[in-house]
Amino acid sequence: MAYNLLKGKRGIIFGALDEKSMAWQIALKCHEEGATFTLSNAPIALRMGKINELASACGNATVIGADATSLTDLENVFSQSMEVLGGKIDFVLHSIGMSPNVRKKVPYDETNYDNFLKTIDISALSFHKVMQTAMKLDALNEWASVVGLSYIAAQRAFPGYNDMSDAKALLESIARTFGYQYGFKKKVRVNTISQSPTLTTAGSGVEGFNAFFHYAEKMSPLGNANAEECANYCLSLFSDLTRKVTMQNLFHDGGFSFTGVSESVIRDFDVQ
Repeated sequence: MAYNLLKGKRGIIFGALDEKSMAWQIALKCHEEGATFTLSNAPIALRMGKINELASACGNATVIGADATSLTDLENVFSQSMEVLGGKIDFVLHSIGMSPNVRKKVPYDETNYDNFLKTIDISALSFHKVMQTAMKLDALNEWASVVGLSYIAAQRAFPGYNDMSDAKALLESIARTFGYQYGFKKKVRVNTISQSPTLTTAGSGVEGFNAFFHYAEKMSPLGNANAEECANYCLSLFSDLTRKVTMQNLFHDGGFSFTGVSESVIRDFDVQ
């Protein structure tokens, strides 16, 4: 059921690749709730993914290729989006993350530092660059909402998540620090959502992901949150219903983050 929560709002959604991605589901929900928006991803992702299918399903949304680590590309995204959509932007989704060390299965304690710097630039600094560009161009309306997607590995050690843990920790720090600046200067809200392990193309590339997924399912009182449920949560943050929520890392994980141990997990390890 649609509630027209985003009727009349304009947005930019970074990172939709295919129907498994959270950004894809978020875009569908935003369209359903009355928003208009542009879609952006790296040129290689545009070639490998299905973003044109998503654009068609979202009222022929404009697709703008961009390297989110490039300030020049980001300026083009914001300038073109304002032109296409007919005004300043009301919401931005940052769903961008990639680790060469994870892809190449380089152990964390043997990390390749050139790869590590790429992980930080793509997965965290791009969040800062998106907001810095938006502020420079005065591209966001007052009370606009910027949301980045995170994971609890920013706070806890998860074998296999590798340097993405460091990137997510930095992402959440940027949300707090930039959220402070943007809030005072423009009343813009900045938050991150710490989502359950989710069966996405990127997530499934993490070593041990299936074990993470099933363990979290057993630990979470409400079970893992899926991509569609994450999209619903994002809608609330993009809407006017959460105008005073900013600088927060918001757990959307069925209760996993605050559960010490569940009875189901105890039973698995209860050796008599």
